Amino acid sequence: MLRLTDLKLPLDHPPAALAAAILARLELPAPALRGFTVFRRGYDARKRGAIALIYTLDVDVADEAAVLARFADDRHVQPTPDTTYHPVARAPARPGHRPIVVGFGPCGIFAALILAEMGFRPIVLDRGKAVRERTRDTWDLWRKRQLHSESNVQFGEGGAGTFSDGKLHSQISDPHHHGRKVLTEFVKAGAPEEILYVSKPHIGTFRLVTMVENMRGTIRALGGEIRFDQRVDDLLIETAADGTRHVRGVRLADGGELRSDHVVLAVGHSARDTFEMLHARGVYVEAKPFSIGFRIEHPQSLIDRARFGPQAGHPVLGAADYKLVHHGNKAGQSGRSVYSFCMCPGGTVVAATSEPGRVVTNGMSQYSRNERNANAAIVCGITPADFAPYGEGPLAGIALQRHWESQAFAMGGGDYSAPGQRVGDFLAGRPSREFGEVLPSYKPGVHLTDLAPALPDYAIGAIREALPMFDRQIRGFAMHDAMLTGVETRTSSPVRVKRNDGDYQSLNTRGLFPAGEGAGYAGGILSAAVDGIRVAEAVALAITGPEQPRAT
Repeated sequence: MLRLTDLKLPLDHPPAALAAAILARLELPAPALRGFTVFRRGYDARKRGAIALIYTLDVDVADEAAVLARFADDRHVQPTPDTTYHPVARAPARPGHRPIVVGFGPCGIFAALILAEMGFRPIVLDRGKAVRERTRDTWDLWRKRQLHSESNVQFGEGGAGTFSDGKLHSQISDPHHHGRKVLTEFVKAGAPEEILYVSKPHIGTFRLVTMVENMRGTIRALGGEIRFDQRVDDLLIETAADGTRHVRGVRLADGGELRSDHVVLAVGHSARDTFEMLHARGVYVEAKPFSIGFRIEHPQSLIDRARFGPQAGHPVLGAADYKLVHHGNKAGQSGRSVYSFCMCPGGTVVAATSEPGRVVTNGMSQYSRNERNANAAIVCGITPADFAPYGEGPLAGIALQRHWESQAFAMGGGDYSAPGQRVGDFLAGRPSREFGEVLPSYKPGVHLTDLAPALPDYAIGAIREALPMFDRQIRGFAMHDAMLTGVETRTSSPVRVKRNDGDYQSLNTRGLFPAGEGAGYAGGILSAAVDGIRVAEAVALAITGPEQPRAT
């Protein structure tokens, strides 16, 4: 097979046009084309009204060697790479203590799956509940203003990604095609097959619930064990005479202990008590940059028209998304970057706190993406230098998050309603008194106010500076009636649990494998899942020894 990239066709091309375009591109007669599959399909929307589809294809042709030789200098005609997943090891007949995976979000799911496929029979511990029970608990906050601190948007089977848009694209380096393994396993678990080839695949919350359940069943069938309502409160650490530290297991909230020499730490970015425990136990943790801001909502139809023009609403294109960045580094500007994050076409803004007395926003879409509003986080980048007013040390970013989440809770009325403001009023510096064209989707509700006290002054100034700039790229983005809802503080982990580049183990605690979003090594479902695969491979090699070379 050969891979043909960057083949462009009009949006409404007939099915037969694809084969004809392949033949024309490769200068082949019709009988030479034996077949083809679509590996990737994206679109180029830079010319509104003339949107083109861009294909990457795996093509079976007669005399492939001759074709490749003829196009030897063409980077768009290459041999198809092997994207099949190859395990790096097999569990020994007597593997000793079973590896433990802490957390069952995307990272933990794939760490457990890969370990189970290699025969290591992992034990998974998740502080929350199984996904359907967790869904009911989450709805209690949205509908009844009742927070379950161990079962919510952040904690429980499937992780925070379960209540999101289910986006499955990432810009991570992936030389071993682990992302393909993730997508393939998702399809096996019930995801639509189109995620294997569309350029920006997504699943949506309802489908994710069933998929997570199916993957849990696969892990158990392979010998893995998944235990819910099992919060890890401490690590069992042994210190050798030379000062070397090694994990020997975990201690649970109920006082029980599990022994293991290999612990994957796949907690999410909101496991604040876990970060505090790690720091107290001497595991190397450092503060890292993240971002804070608001959710913004517009009519989805406005975004569709701005992005697709007269072809808005085309079924192949679906609901339009966007990605915006403003670097405030010119004279007279803030010097801070503001960007859109976690854009959810045709979705809703959701309550995402995991702690009482705090308000946190996030975005969610279903697979259909057919809700009236588009939403995205508009956030300002901050660094550890900004954490100083809230505390010292590697956990100061958590203190910053908690401060502004508590402020949002108070500004919303103290009942988990969120503070909100129309964009026109926000830019003018006056409180909003009534809703306009765009009704906020956040549940349990939005309390109109002035959002200026909801974030640090530098963040408010940077966002006010950025919104008119974004309006130049998407006409109407700064429309008066667009809605801002606060606050968005959980964009990524405020800490990094540092690990070695080679073996993925903690810098100063052997046998501990920090992984995924919570450890500061991923951002989103796909990148977290890929990191879970990488860490599972590292665990397998640590158990079996370096004599087993990595498969490529």
